[in-house]
Amino acid sequence: MLWGLIQTETLRLYSIDQAEGRLLALMEKYRDTPMDLGDASLVVAAEVLGLTRIFTFDSDFQVYRIYDRTPFEVVP
Repeated sequence: MLWGLIQTETLRLYSIDQAEGRLLALMEKYRDTPMDLGDASLVVAAEVLGLTRIFTFDSDFQVYRIYDRTPFEVVP
């Protein structure tokens, strides 16, 4: 099932190993929320891939911004 989603590009995997500086900057900016590594990873992946819609039950994503400007469209 999971592999089928990846093959049809319904689900995309993204490696964030080149984004350490951006991850740290985001976690510092949102330290009062607080933003953890998982949240920061999703924001960076969205920025790099040009995505604005995110599926999460994490209410913090109403606060986070893409490139510090654009709010996420949170689904559901």
